[in-house]
Amino acid sequence: MTSPNVQFDSCEHQHVRYNPLRGDWVLVSPHRLKRPWQGKIEKAEEKEIERKNDKNPLSPGATRGSGKKNPNYESTYVFENDFPAMLPDMPEPGPSSHPLFRSRGASGTCRVMCFHPYSDLTLPLMSVAEIRAIVDEWIKQIEELGQRFTWVQIFENKGELMGCSNPHPHCQIWSSTFLPNEPFLENGCQKKHFAEYGKPMLLEYAQIEAANKERIVVENDDWLVVVPYWATWPYETLLMPRRRHILRLLDMSDSERDALSHIMKKLLIKYDNLFECSFPYSMGWHGAPTGSSAKDEDYSHWQLHAHYYPCLLRSATIKKFMVGYEMLAQSQRDLTAEQAADKLRSLPDVHYKQQREDQAQKVM
Repeated sequence: MTSPNVQFDSCEHQHVRYNPLRGDWVLVSPHRLKRPWQGKIEKAEEKEIERKNDKNPLSPGATRGSGKKNPNYESTYVFENDFPAMLPDMPEPGPSSHPLFRSRGASGTCRVMCFHPYSDLTLPLMSVAEIRAIVDEWIKQIEELGQRFTWVQIFENKGELMGCSNPHPHCQIWSSTFLPNEPFLENGCQKKHFAEYGKPMLLEYAQIEAANKERIVVENDDWLVVVPYWATWPYETLLMPRRRHILRLLDMSDSERDALSHIMKKLLIKYDNLFECSFPYSMGWHGAPTGSSAKDEDYSHWQLHAHYYPCLLRSATIKKFMVGYEMLAQSQRDLTAEQAADKLRSLPDVHYKQQREDQAQKVM
């Protein structure tokens, strides 16, 4: 038992934090940061990537594994995934013989979206105008696919550590006739909060974080990036509108699209600067469901947001593994959300590669 004379310190004492978006808890163990590291260390390599390579299946003019050829695109380019996880118009499974063996139909589409014609450019190295073109294409895709599908999931896996097999800058867009598990949980939790408090959960949360400043990484007039109070991954962040109720990406104003492009670049520069590497992560947008359900149901409890889940922990070579306790009991982290936010916030706004170039220019 804890002595009644000991004052709780969130940076010293283990505790659990509630994630209101999922309705579960994360164990925070900050005292573990003091332990000597004897885990796996891998050699960090900054690979040289060819800017233009006809053999890269995502490059302009290249022939993909399916035999289809890409056009010589000059900005963004979207195509149907040649080997999709979901196909449209699939038949429904037959009736279940027992409640323990249930199934249902799962129709959808999978698309790949190239961000830029150059293979060696990641988002933080692109111009704000180039990022704005990506935002506009995301909106165009949701506008089209949202007419037919209940859920449109935009997500980016960046880096080999996150399972990305091609360094060419791109994301994927999977659309489905069903609501997947994560948005299903978020829908229920946001709906419950709205019913109890009369406010969209993440709009209220953004306003509190904007006032407190403790977990903010970057911000502007329209957007806020924080390490959420309930973060699971060491440098996880949540990107949200800071003052306006926005259900989906396509509900943004023109100025909000510009502001989003600026803040994405600033966040991703800080990520790269943390360990001076092309920072790996998985990210994705969550907004109100679409399709016919958007006409039949009230989704005013939703607030648009993006999750960034990076895997790195202590350096460019040491990553966080979700194993053991995390897989069999619940999520656990060592670094507190406040410590992670402070570390990211303090990093330069100029990319480390640009800093090196500027330094080299001074020496010459």
